[in-house]
Amino acid sequence: MENNNIIENENVTENNTAAKQPKKKSKFVNDLLDIMESTLITVFMVILIMTYFLHPVQIVGNSMKNTLQPDDQVFMSTVFFDLSYGDIVVIDNDCAYLMSDSKNVVKGSSGGYERCLIKRVIAEGGDVIDLNTETGAVTVNGNVLEEKFLGNTLTNTDYGAFRYPLTVPDGYYFVMGDNRNNSVDSRHPNVGFIKKNQIYGKVVMKYAEYDAETDTKKFSFKNLIY
Repeated sequence: MENNNIIENENVTENNTAAKQPKKKSKFVNDLLDIMESTLITVFMVILIMTYFLHPVQIVGNSMKNTLQPDDQVFMSTVFFDLSYGDIVVIDNDCAYLMSDSKNVVKGSSGGYERCLIKRVIAEGGDVIDLNTETGAVTVNGNVLEEKFLGNTLTNTDYGAFRYPLTVPDGYYFVMGDNRNNSVDSRHPNVGFIKKNQIYGKVVMKYAEYDAETDTKKFSFKNLIY
């Protein structure tokens, strides 16, 4: 009787072990599927964000010095953004919009300068802008702008696109680069007013800059929402 009990107990133990093995295997498969699902969702969300919400852009040229240097890299938001004074925008310069003697917006020359521009919004539709190239002051709606992002730079250059004071038409923007005396922008007849649908997006953050000492890019996060 005692031997039979021992054999029966051994059989029960073996049966229990065999019953547990499929459960362990099933749990492993479920965990693996959960990890794969989480990974795919994460990759999808990153692609979605980088494509529609935060689009990487590399800076070319000197027009936004010293805020942005050549080869700096920034994130641009392409959806759900409002624009106001101080915002940095990426522009499709497919056409220059100027103003006729009768105060109507007319198309100027298209091309003749870089197609993709990065500039700062200075005035929007309905604003009255004035430039004093002797004092270097920029005035919007009667107020002299305190443009802290310029440092000690003054606006002493005009390229003849408009006569001032100037009322910006509705649906358009007047933009300038931070490197005021070396920036082809709304002051220039090859750029002029910027129509709202010419704006690719709003720059929200710098995330990398060129390191001349090591000849490499390094992460350098800076909020660019004014």
